[in-house]
Amino acid sequence: MHDIVQDYYGRQLKSTSDLKTDACCDASAVPSWLKPLLANIHPEVLSRYYGCGLVCPPLLEGCRVLDLGCGSGRDVYLLSQLVGASGEVVGIDMTDEQLQVARQHQDYHAEKFGYDNVTFLHGYIEKLDELGLEPGSFDVIVSNCVVNLSTDKGAVLRGLYQLLKEGGEFYFSDVYADRRVPDTLRTDPELIGECLGGALYWNDFLELAQASGFRDSRLVESRPLEVTNALLLARCGSVRFYSASYRLFKLAGLEKDCEDYGQAVVYKGSIPEQPTEFVLDGHHRIEKGRVFSVCGNTWKILAETRLAPHFDFIGDFSQHFGLFPGCGREMPFSEGATNPSISSSNTGSQCC
Repeated sequence: MHDIVQDYYGRQLKSTSDLKTDACCDASAVPSWLKPLLANIHPEVLSRYYGCGLVCPPLLEGCRVLDLGCGSGRDVYLLSQLVGASGEVVGIDMTDEQLQVARQHQDYHAEKFGYDNVTFLHGYIEKLDELGLEPGSFDVIVSNCVVNLSTDKGAVLRGLYQLLKEGGEFYFSDVYADRRVPDTLRTDPELIGECLGGALYWNDFLELAQASGFRDSRLVESRPLEVTNALLLARCGSVRFYSASYRLFKLAGLEKDCEDYGQAVVYKGSIPEQPTEFVLDGHHRIEKGRVFSVCGNTWKILAETRLAPHFDFIGDFSQHFGLFPGCGREMPFSEGATNPSISSSNTGSQCC
């Protein structure tokens, strides 16, 4: 797969317009407040952008950020402006041609921004431990439509988990499938290059994230992907693909499920880009000034990360009330009386 990806992104694709699906590029995902920052980036860097969503969480000033699969450096140079002169951005990519574009415009951006806080490394995201990066040294790791191109997605997640600080965040966009992608698609060079062949079944991703240490994956947003090329669409058959952004936090105390401890938070409205409400994920839009009930995991995500100064916190973990209502799981036990007609002799027929 490495050879296929390097050939596709290094030699076959010359600009965004060469793509055959909208899997790898969605210009509409750029919020208005970021467009002036994109305007500061060199046109050649922008033209070689092949991402599937903007990977830009809030509150990055002064942070140390790692961009997995940075390509020609668009997101690195965007993040460079957000972390500021006191922060640092490291970009990793395995495609020499893409890195050449990123590096040849480094002086241009340093002059434009007034500082040079970026580093580009050649390497493989499955082998982060071979790049000399210090474990626990990054506040935020981002990735834009790259994990699907990896030959070992579990190794990627385990590696970045080690590089994150406690309370750090992996914020990324990628492509997912509604089922496990068959071998005929997973080995198709063109579908691999278009970010479809390597897409994970969404439920397998959640299992993999948990096994790697990320106990509570938070879906921020998603959209169905349109395969406009008729030949590629025919090859995909009945498999449906989606672009989705997730945020995963490295917090040792997170639980597998959303547990209710009677807690709440109040958003102060102090994050510049979100003055009236804070959007944590697709299920948590927290209005400024309103007491907002949260599960234990959400309480920890807000209280034990860089988000903490922007909230007031109500409650603790001294009393447990079971599963938090409306979070996707329910107690498995029946609330009604036991059915007397089901005896121990015939319960074997009750399994699914």
